[in-house]
Amino acid sequence: MSALEGIRVLELAEGVSGEYCGKLLADFGAEVIKLEAPGGSPTRGFAPLLNKGTGGVEQSGLFAYLNTNKHSVVVDLAGEAGRTTLAKLLTQVDVLIDDHPAGWLAELGLVASELETRYPKLVACSITAYGLDVPEERRHAEDINVFHASGWGYHTPSGETVKPPLKGGGRFIPSYEAGLEASMCISAALYERAESHLGQFIEVSKQDVLGSRIDYVLGQMVAGDMDVSLERTAFDLGGPAGIFACRDGYAYIWMSAPAHWEALATLLGEPAWMKGFPDRWMELECTPERVAECRKHLAEWLRNENKHEVSAKAQALGLTLVAVNNAGDLIDSPQYQYRGFFSEVSHSVLGTVQYPTVPYKLSETSVQIHRAAPLLGQHSSDYLAETVGEQTS
Repeated sequence: MSALEGIRVLELAEGVSGEYCGKLLADFGAEVIKLEAPGGSPTRGFAPLLNKGTGGVEQSGLFAYLNTNKHSVVVDLAGEAGRTTLAKLLTQVDVLIDDHPAGWLAELGLVASELETRYPKLVACSITAYGLDVPEERRHAEDINVFHASGWGYHTPSGETVKPPLKGGGRFIPSYEAGLEASMCISAALYERAESHLGQFIEVSKQDVLGSRIDYVLGQMVAGDMDVSLERTAFDLGGPAGIFACRDGYAYIWMSAPAHWEALATLLGEPAWMKGFPDRWMELECTPERVAECRKHLAEWLRNENKHEVSAKAQALGLTLVAVNNAGDLIDSPQYQYRGFFSEVSHSVLGTVQYPTVPYKLSETSVQIHRAAPLLGQHSSDYLAETVGEQTS
């Protein structure tokens, strides 16, 4: 038995945040009904696209990942018939997920203050960029806007201020974090409903979620150890840390303390060039010239090393050096293999590939990808005939 078995979810989401939230619930056993417009969710067009020459809406590898274990039902919410169908479905589900801009639900007649009266047991969750009560110019913010408005830009400083702001690692950090947060809030609300027999409306702001993940940056500002500044270089520590080319890829090294410097000297066999640096130069005398010289020698040394082997040696000495993994490295990772992190999933159009599973596991209940992402409208006739009493054309 899965953790959320018996829970029925209606997903109106058309973005990464809501679809990831729904995926997590589905992979933990919930029955997720994905309501799609006649043309399909916009994420069906998101790269990477496979079988490009075939056309159609079944090409997106991202959509395939975000929508495992779900059911696709096509309903046109622009018309009166579609909204009637939506209203009927809402009486037959436990959870509603939406990630459209603020005001979209209200346009469908689903006002937060009225939902608890019309659907008293429904757990509804809205994921937006800045929350529901925002000025018009913030309604359609993208992830990069949220990334910098949350303070995360301090984590990825750019020394060249004439270039565009950095977006951070990955493609959709704000969306994935918000989707994870939403799934946990929904699970908590369902747990509470078991006692109160009442649903609730959950409002998730991507900015708030990322702000809660800021960790030491915000702490340093509050403590006065770091200036509160709009300058993009404010958090650039200026040390020799960075990503360097290896024989078979790249490795990242971080050094900020005397212990790191001593470990590096041991790893390199006490090279002569290191003897010209003061012992605590990174803390007390970190000049641009010393940083440049250190980085030059690190680059020369690492270019002939195997990234995994040198990482293991460095970490054994207490030096923060890690391999930059690519997709192949992750598939071959002993840790991921032990966890069973990847599952082989067969899709009727995209073929059979390895899919990442959930980011965490529960000790008492299993998690399994037992169904590939649905084809557009694959389950329309089943659900509309069974739960609404309508036949699709």
